[in-house]
Amino acid sequence: MTGTHRPDPPHGLLPLPTTGARILLLTGATLTIASTFLAWTWTARFPGNLTVTGYPGGLQTITLAGAALTLLYALAGHGIRGLRWLAPAGPTAPTLLAALGTLAATWYTLAAIAIDLGGLANLEPGGYIAAATSLLTLAAALALPADRPYDDHDGTRPPTPWRLLRHSFAAGHTPPAKALPTWAETLIIAAAFALGLSLFSYGIDTEYGELFVGYLILTGLGLAALGRAGLTTRLSNLTAKHRNTTLTAAFVAAACFPLTQTNDAYTNLATSILIFATVALGLNVVVGLAGLLDLGYVAFLGVGAYAAALVSGSPESAIGVHFPFWAAVLTGIAASLVFGVLIGAPTLRLRGDYLAIVTLGFGEIFRITMLNLNGKTGPDITNGAMGIPNIPELNILGFDFGKSHDILGTPIGRFGNYYLLMLLATIVVVLVFRRATESRIGRAWIAIREDETAATAMGINAFRLKLLAFALGAALAGLAGTIQAHVITTATPDQYQFAGTVPPNSAFLLAAVILGGMGTITGPIVGAALLYLIPSKMDFMQDYQLLLFGLALILLMRFRPEGLVADRRKQLEFHEDAAPTGGAPLTKAEA
Repeated sequence: MTGTHRPDPPHGLLPLPTTGARILLLTGATLTIASTFLAWTWTARFPGNLTVTGYPGGLQTITLAGAALTLLYALAGHGIRGLRWLAPAGPTAPTLLAALGTLAATWYTLAAIAIDLGGLANLEPGGYIAAATSLLTLAAALALPADRPYDDHDGTRPPTPWRLLRHSFAAGHTPPAKALPTWAETLIIAAAFALGLSLFSYGIDTEYGELFVGYLILTGLGLAALGRAGLTTRLSNLTAKHRNTTLTAAFVAAACFPLTQTNDAYTNLATSILIFATVALGLNVVVGLAGLLDLGYVAFLGVGAYAAALVSGSPESAIGVHFPFWAAVLTGIAASLVFGVLIGAPTLRLRGDYLAIVTLGFGEIFRITMLNLNGKTGPDITNGAMGIPNIPELNILGFDFGKSHDILGTPIGRFGNYYLLMLLATIVVVLVFRRATESRIGRAWIAIREDETAATAMGINAFRLKLLAFALGAALAGLAGTIQAHVITTATPDQYQFAGTVPPNSAFLLAAVILGGMGTITGPIVGAALLYLIPSKMDFMQDYQLLLFGLALILLMRFRPEGLVADRRKQLEFHEDAAPTGGAPLTKAEA
């Protein structure tokens, strides 16, 4: 009947009684857990040795974790008192997502075994059992009733299976949590960051690509399950309430990362991620706050790196001086700041596409100039394509960064030392970004981003503030560049391109800001970590990285245009725009 809402569907997507669906769900999840203790293949040639009966190994642990999470939410759906806190927004959607993640990780593992070893004949009975039970678990989850009544906004659209599935995944209302003592809320925040550190450490420690892909599948859908359960909403409310505690817990967890590593190569990867994330935060000032599309931002990273390389005592430096580290840092920051002002002053009166083209040109001019300052086509300053190598190791107050040291009884290698130094630089950048965002200047940047004409009409000097944003972003990139030059002990022009398969480059930096969430602190860090970690771990898909990267961006823009970690105000705007025509817009709780 037009104009009225249809009645709630009596069951889920499959015609099973609710009681029967719950029994099948519990049975399927339990059997899936049991299947991980059986052999999935007969040969140890597949990475992880899935031939052992009695304990899980390799990708079996991914299936085990997914099935355990599914079982927890299935039990929470039974109304067990001690588990109700797991799903304040309802247990059906998180159960469905956890079951979907378990199925995807399990079937991916079995497909990888068949492809790597040459056919399904290489599967043992345990693998077939895991495939069947994970499929049974998902089918039972699809038969559960939705967490909230079906609402088609205008009463004209029938509850088809696809719409019911999307409705099951839609975020429901998360009731406010009971007030807890401050110490208890602090412990919850600390536990959340400890869990995040454990997940990140496990992901970066994966020894082969197949395990990393399985980890990525389950982690993505598992975090989505926690979000649909309402736990991330409650955690977000706690972190907003205790912002200083949150930042402290985040950096303490990050500082503990080297203590969890036994291989310095993984710490090297984490150091590169921190450099990439710090530069992305600097770009977030320009793009996320001021709304200026800068396609040549990586050049400022290069300016800082080259300036530091020239004054840090490299025998290949044309200047031939050796500044202490603090002076080299100030030199890199000052050089990038000057270039930011020189480039921004004549160009920031442009807008949109014109500004993007000019900044893209600046990035290419910088790279070509560094190539030509080789003593043949120009003055001998940068050694051309050879760059400035052999930058000496840092030695600050007698602490040699090139040697291994013991911290709390754990040996920390060279890259661990530079990781902790880069973490201090990241703290500085985060504090600058946070203070700038909350200041009058930050609010003026946001006003310019939203509507420059209206901001100018209200008395804001748009050109001066845009130039300030450009200069601040350049200075932050220069800070990261000085440390990058010492970490990799060289500065070469090919490191600072617009696009390429290896970040950091301008395209990946911009993608990290958009993917993570513009205008936020956590967003660019998450986006940078994903964009750096995924290509590094998926070497076996090297030929398809850019294709998959483009596909991921298309899907993100379609289904989550506000980014993975969205600014709350922009998230509400996106969801209000997505409300069906003629129907009621989503409420803040639903968004």
